[in-house]
Amino acid sequence: MSAPSLLSRANQPKRETDLPNHLIAEKSPYLQQHAHNPVDWYPWGSDAFEKARGEDKPIFLSIGYSTCHWCHVMERESFENDAIAAILNRSFVAIKVDREERPDVDRIYMTFVQASTGSGGWPMSVFLTPDLKPFFGGTYFPPDNRYGRPGFGAILERIGEAWKRDRERIEQSSSDVVVQLTQYSAAPSATGVADKAVLDAAFQHFRRMFDSAHAGFGSAPKFPRPVVFNFLLRYYARTHSQEALSMTLETLRAMANGGMHDQLGGGFHRYSVDERWFVPHFEKMLYDQAQLAISYLEAFQITHDPFYARIARSTLDYVLRDMTHPDGGFYSAEDADSVIDPAQPKVKGEGAFYVWTAGELRQALGDDFAVFAASYGVEENGNVQDDPHGEFPGKNILYVLEPAPEQLAAAKAKLLELRSHRVRPHLDDKILTAWNGLMISAFAKAAQVLQGDVRYLAAAQRAAEFILTRMYDARSGILQRRFRDGEAAIDGFLDDYAFFANALLDLYEADFDPRHLETALALATKMRELFEDPEDGAFFSTAVGDPSLVLRMKDDYDGAEPSGNSVALLVLLRLAHLTDRTDLREAADRTLRALASKIAAQPVAVPQLLVALDYWLGPRREIVIAGEPHAALARDFLSHVRARFLPNTVTLLAGSDGSRERLARVFPAAANMEPIAGQPTAYVCQDYVCQLPTIELSKFDELLQ
Repeated sequence: MSAPSLLSRANQPKRETDLPNHLIAEKSPYLQQHAHNPVDWYPWGSDAFEKARGEDKPIFLSIGYSTCHWCHVMERESFENDAIAAILNRSFVAIKVDREERPDVDRIYMTFVQASTGSGGWPMSVFLTPDLKPFFGGTYFPPDNRYGRPGFGAILERIGEAWKRDRERIEQSSSDVVVQLTQYSAAPSATGVADKAVLDAAFQHFRRMFDSAHAGFGSAPKFPRPVVFNFLLRYYARTHSQEALSMTLETLRAMANGGMHDQLGGGFHRYSVDERWFVPHFEKMLYDQAQLAISYLEAFQITHDPFYARIARSTLDYVLRDMTHPDGGFYSAEDADSVIDPAQPKVKGEGAFYVWTAGELRQALGDDFAVFAASYGVEENGNVQDDPHGEFPGKNILYVLEPAPEQLAAAKAKLLELRSHRVRPHLDDKILTAWNGLMISAFAKAAQVLQGDVRYLAAAQRAAEFILTRMYDARSGILQRRFRDGEAAIDGFLDDYAFFANALLDLYEADFDPRHLETALALATKMRELFEDPEDGAFFSTAVGDPSLVLRMKDDYDGAEPSGNSVALLVLLRLAHLTDRTDLREAADRTLRALASKIAAQPVAVPQLLVALDYWLGPRREIVIAGEPHAALARDFLSHVRARFLPNTVTLLAGSDGSRERLARVFPAAANMEPIAGQPTAYVCQDYVCQLPTIELSKFDELLQ
C-alpha cells in the first residue's frame, strides 16, 4: 500500500463549518448519511441535470445504499475529504442515488459498469455527460493509489481535463454506449416456449456447481440465493430427484449452523466471505429474511423435520422484533458495521455488535460457559483464523460446532439480553413495497405451515394494510415504492407491483379474504398497463415517460432478489389459473416466449423464471373447501393441505357466509361448489377437472397424493 498522499484526510485542516448540501431534505437514510459531506451533492432530478447543462460539466454519479460497508469506507476516505470535495465541486455536478429507492437508475448504470469493467458492485461510481450518457465507471476508488486501483483524486483530475480537451470524443463514445446498452437489454425475438428439457438442463448445471464439502453453490464468497432453492424444491416435486432435495436441505442446514446465521437473535447475514458459511458480511437485508424463511418453511413441509421450522420461526421472530414499523410495515436493512466502544461512537467495526471474546462469554455465563463454548465453537483467543483485514482479533463468531443441549436456551437468552445493550447497527428504516411484498409472502406462508401461531398471520395482514392505506391509491391504481418519515414517494416499479400482487395471492391462501384476490387482479391490470411490452412480450422494469432514463430495460436476472419479470410472470400464471381468463394466459405466454432464449441459454441465471416455467408446464391443481370455515372438518381439511408441499396448487375457501358468491366472481367454478349434507366439503381438481367431492379426511388425503 502506498504512503498517504496530500489528499489523505489526516493531512487536512479541520473544517470550520458543517453546512448541509442539497441532500438535506431527502428521506433516504443513505442520502441523509451524505447530507453534511463537503461534496455539493444533489439528488437525482432536474435541479442537478439543469446545473450540469447550464455549467457544461460532466456528472459524477455515486450509487449505493445505507448499509453498504464499502460505501461507508469511500465516504470516510473521499467524500468527507475537503481536497477531493473541492475537485468534485469545481469540475463536476455530483449526484447521489440510493439504489434501493431508484433501482431503475442503478440497473442502467450497473449494466454499463459490468459491461465496461467486467464486474460491478457498490458503491458504484459513474461519470456521465450532461445528457446522462455514461462514459467511464467503476465501483470503490481509494483516495490515493492502493489495492492496485488508481486514486480517486487523480481520476477526477484526469477526467476533468479530458472533458475539456477531448469533449467531442467523449460525447460520441457515450452515445455509442447507450446504443450498445439498448441492443444488449433488448430481448431476442420471441421463440417457442421452453420445455421440460430446460428444467433438466438447469438441474444439471446446479448439480455441477454444488459444493459437496460445505454445501452451497460455487466457491467463496457464498451467497444464499433463495431463488435456487425455489427451483430445486419444485424440481424435486416434479421429478422426485432426491439429489435436488438433498442439495437444498444440506445448504439450508449448513447456512443455519454457520456464522452467517445469527445464532442468538435469529435472521441471516448477507453472505459468507468463506466457503464454509462461517465468517459473514454482517449486514442483514429484509429480502434475505423473507426468502430464506420461505425456503425453510418449504423444507419443513417436505421433511417434517422440526429443525427447519425452528430456523424459519427464529428468522420471522427477528423481523417482528427488530425490523417492523409500529404500524406494521417492514424496514429494509441493518448495517454490518457498528460501534466497537461506546466511548468512541465514531469508531465502528464490521460485526462488532455480534462477536464476543471468550472473557465476555465466561463472565456472562458462569458455569454454562464450557458447554456453550463447546457447542458454539468459542476459542480462548478467538476463532477467526483467516482475518486479512484484522476485523476480529481475539473475537468469536458463534456457529454450531456441536448440537446445543436444551440447557443452553437460558444461556442464549441471557446473551441476547446482554447484547441488546450494545450500540445497535444502523437501521435503514425506509419501507419498500417490493421487499414488503416478499416479507408478507413469508409471514402468510408461515401462517399456513406453522399452524397455530396467529402472530404471523397478523403480521402479514398489518403489513398489507400498511401498503394499501399509505402507499397505494386505489382510484388510480398507482403504488408508491418507498415510505419513510410519514411520506410515501417514488412511483412504483415492476417489482413493486409484481411482488405485492404475489404477496396478496399468498395472503389470500392464509386468511381467504376475497379482497386480496380482487386487489391482486387490479394490481396485475395496472402492472400490464404500465410495464408490459404488448408487441414483443415480457415487462419493462420502468413505466414509459421518465426523460431522465436513457433507456428502458427488461430485467430478468434472478439474483439476491427474484427479477420483476419472473414474479410478474408467476402472478399472471396464478391469476390465469384462478380466473381462467384468456387475456391473462396470453400475456403469460407472450412473456414466456419473449424470455425463452434467455431461459434456454442461461438457466442458472433465471431460477425463478424456471419456477414460473414449471408452473406453466403443469399440471396445476385446484383445492376448494366449501362450507363453514370455522367448522372442525374445514380446519382439518386445510391442516392436511398445509402440511404438504404442493407447488402449482391454489387453495380456495367457498364459505357459507357469502364469500362463495364473492369468490365466484374471480374463480367462476366456485359457484357450483357447495357443501354436502351441510358439512364442509373438499373439492380436488386438476386443470379444472374435479374428482368427486368428499367429506372424509381419509379420502381427501388419497386425492392429495
